Amino acid sequence: MAIAWFKSKSERAARKLADHDRQHFKSRARHFLKCYLEADEDEKPLFYRAVDAAVRACQIEAGVVHPSPDLEDAEIAMAISNAATDILLIPMAYDAGAFRTDAFATVAIAYRRAAGIYAEDQDMRELGTAAVHLLTMATSYLKSQNDLLRSDAV
Repeated sequence: MAIAWFKSKSERAARKLADHDRQHFKSRARHFLKCYLEADEDEKPLFYRAVDAAVRACQIEAGVVHPSPDLEDAEIAMAISNAATDILLIPMAYDAGAFRTDAFATVAIAYRRAAGIYAEDQDMRELGTAAVHLLTMATSYLKSQNDLLRSDAV
């Protein structure tokens, strides 16, 4: 009986987060992903760099740049997504720009998906999967660029 109570409590919390994300981040992430798909090959690196910068900022904010081995992957993902949420909801003293804001919304959704928050929400799960794919492509692209720079320096 206690297990069912905990499960339903965690399901309620996940549903609440999914509803929050749908209300605050869904349209921004969809817009970012749509613009990425419409971008030509010369523009795509701008998207990769934007999500990479957002991830790095969130890792710093969440204190998981070098996460403890005691943390589970889902805990790290939630810490990063919560940091993205916090950064997005902080009133900026300057106009951060839609592109940057959309990148943070995409990161928040990607990491919520990685944490399993959207397990019961098909629409958000699909959006989260697309966001995770973009982050994976960004990581791969930036790693290849860094490797290329290192090989040119040798």
